[in-house]
Amino acid sequence: MRPLTGQVVLVTGASRGIGAAVARKLAREGATLALVGLEPDELKKVAEDCGPDAGWWEADVTDTESLRTAVEAVAGRYGRIDVVMANAGIAAPGFSRSMDPTMWERVLDVDLYGVWRTVHLTLPYLLESKGYLLLVSSLAAIVHMPGLASYNVAKAGVEAMGDTLRPELRHLGVRVGVAHMTFVDTDMVRGVDDHPVFGKVRTGIPLASKVYPLDFAVDKFVDGIRKRSRTVHVPGWIGAMKVFRWLLPHVIELGSRFSVPKADRAALADIQARGAAESSRATGAGGRADEEKAANK
Repeated sequence: MRPLTGQVVLVTGASRGIGAAVARKLAREGATLALVGLEPDELKKVAEDCGPDAGWWEADVTDTESLRTAVEAVAGRYGRIDVVMANAGIAAPGFSRSMDPTMWERVLDVDLYGVWRTVHLTLPYLLESKGYLLLVSSLAAIVHMPGLASYNVAKAGVEAMGDTLRPELRHLGVRVGVAHMTFVDTDMVRGVDDHPVFGKVRTGIPLASKVYPLDFAVDKFVDGIRKRSRTVHVPGWIGAMKVFRWLLPHVIELGSRFSVPKADRAALADIQARGAAESSRATGAGGRADEEKAANK
C-alpha cells in the first residue's frame, strides 16, 4: 500500500458520477487530481473541489488525438502520472434487433475502445512511475441482462483487457485492477430508470436491482486505489458471483422467458412513437454530453 499523498491521479469521465466523486475523495486524502472529461463547466467545479493543484482537461476518449493532447498536458504539468482510473462510459438501453445501431456501436467506442485508448496513451507514464491502472468494468461483465447488449459486451471486454494486462505488466512494476459495480446512484442509472420501457426492466431484476449509495461505491474505489487492488467489487458479493458465472446465463434465460417478450413489444411501440434514435439515447447527463460531442464531429 502506498500513501496517496502527492500521487498524480488521472481520471477519465471525471465530470460527474463515480469519476467526480472518487476524484474528490482522493483529493481529500492528499492526491493530486488530473480530471479528463467532456463537460468543461462540470470539470471546473470538480477541480475546484479537489484543491488548487487539481487540473482539468476537456477530451473525448473516442478521439485519440484529443485524448493524447490531454494526457501529454497532464504529464507536462505534473511531470508524472502515478494512477489512471479509466472510467469514462455511457449506457444506452435497447434490444439489439431494434435499437439504433449507431448508438449500439457508440457504446463500444466509448466504453471499450475509449478504455483501450486511455491505457495506450497513459501506459508510458505508468511504466516510468511503476503506477497503477484501474479499469472500470461492471456487474454487466458477469451478468448479461437483456436490453443492455452493447454495454454488456463493452464491460466484458474491459474485464478481459484488465485480466490480460495484469500479467503482461506485472514484471514491469505496473499493477492493474478491474472494478465491477452493480447499480449505484448516478445520473446514468437514474437515466435508465427514466426510460419508459427499460426502467421497468432494470427495477424488475431480482436481487440485483438495488441501487447502492454513491458514497458506498466511492469508499470501495478509493480503498482499491490505495491498496492497488487487482479487483474492486461494489458490493463484495460480486466477487462470489464470479464463481458461478457459468450458471448465470441459464438463470437469466429462465427468468426472461416472460418478461423479455413483453418488454420487446413495449420497446417496438416506443420506437414507433419516438423513433429509434430517441428511444436508444444514452442515459443521463453524461450520455447527453457524449451525444452532443459525437454530433459535432
